[in-house]
Amino acid sequence: MRSLALRLAVATALLLALGLGAAGWFVTVTVTQQIEAAFDARLASLLDAAVAGTARDEAGAPAMQRGPALPELEQPFSGIYWQITGTDGRIETSRSLWDQRLPAPMPEQGAAFRDAAGPRGQMLRLAARSVVPPGADAPLLVAAAIDRTATDAEIARVRRIVIALFVVLGAGLTAAVVGQLVAGLAPLRRARSALADVRAGRRDALGLDAPAEIAPLVAEIDALIVQNRATVAHARAHVGNLAHALKTPVAVLRNALAATPPDIAAARTETARLEHLVQHHLARARAVATGDTAALPPVAVAAVAEEIAGALRRLHAGRGITLTVAGDADIRVRVDRQDLAEMLGNLAENACEWAAGAVTLTAARAGAAVIVTVADDGPGLAPEDAATALARGGRLDEGAPGTGLGLAIVAELSALYRGGLALDRSASGGLAARLTLPAA
Repeated sequence: MRSLALRLAVATALLLALGLGAAGWFVTVTVTQQIEAAFDARLASLLDAAVAGTARDEAGAPAMQRGPALPELEQPFSGIYWQITGTDGRIETSRSLWDQRLPAPMPEQGAAFRDAAGPRGQMLRLAARSVVPPGADAPLLVAAAIDRTATDAEIARVRRIVIALFVVLGAGLTAAVVGQLVAGLAPLRRARSALADVRAGRRDALGLDAPAEIAPLVAEIDALIVQNRATVAHARAHVGNLAHALKTPVAVLRNALAATPPDIAAARTETARLEHLVQHHLARARAVATGDTAALPPVAVAAVAEEIAGALRRLHAGRGITLTVAGDADIRVRVDRQDLAEMLGNLAENACEWAAGAVTLTAARAGAAVIVTVADDGPGLAPEDAATALARGGRLDEGAPGTGLGLAIVAELSALYRGGLALDRSASGGLAARLTLPAA
């Protein structure tokens, strides 16, 4: 009984059996009562005719002056009989009784109907009435009887017909209900087949035109599929981000250990940095899973930008790159400080890589958001190449060093905080990367 269709079919069959059984019983009882009532009415008519002709002869014996005009009363054992019984025991019978007698006790009042055994053992329906003929001083018992074999056969035939009719009707209704269940549950079977195709990779979503009853379920399953894919994509992105973030500390650690003698202090510093990076990315992964980014403390954009600029000034001192941090120093965003440093660092490092001599970091409020613009005076980027530059692993110059992850990491991190990254042309003709983050 684990099948829903089987449960509904069995429950429907039981309800139909009970309902049709009760209806069949009612119809059978009603028809039987009507047949028996018509039979008793015929018997009462025979008794009335016999009573009308009942009299006493000159000797005081019971006699039938004008008997019922039925030819069966003249035929022995025809199944229709009358009998008159006096109080002294003398009896007058119809010719059809021949030498037999009817068991007809004296009724207390009115006509009495009952079943009794007939002359040849057949079942009779018998009616008796006590009457006092004109001129008589003692009552006579008048009885009439009719063989009920044909009536019982008719009742049995009607019962068989009613039972057969209701059985066929019940079977037909059950089959119709089962067919309706099979047709009604077809959308669930289609949904199961579509879900199997999704699991096998043959389709991206259920995408079913489902009935209103299961349409919300199909929509929730499709939403769950999208969410699971997004979770997997985020997990892959975090792995790539972690690998990208570990690249430099691992290289520094390798160089420190390869030095002669090994630079233990530098190795310890980079080991601590590696541990911090791992813990930070684990925390970020949990934030993505739970969506808990609203409780982060505010971070000053200018302070983080100055740290990034100071490091890059030293790194690119030989090229004469000028890094300028502009904007309101009090502007704050609700972003993890390490994430903000990673986003600004990637954007500033990319700008320094392509700049001719100047890079500017500017923060400005825009309603409930903060826009950080990192602009350079380099060759810039064609609008049609923006999507490629933001794609994970996308590189426009295969000859230049890099992995193609920097801008993609910034875009993914900003999306985590319900922000975004857009690439445009700067006033000096270079690239202007506009990072949008929630204001604190």
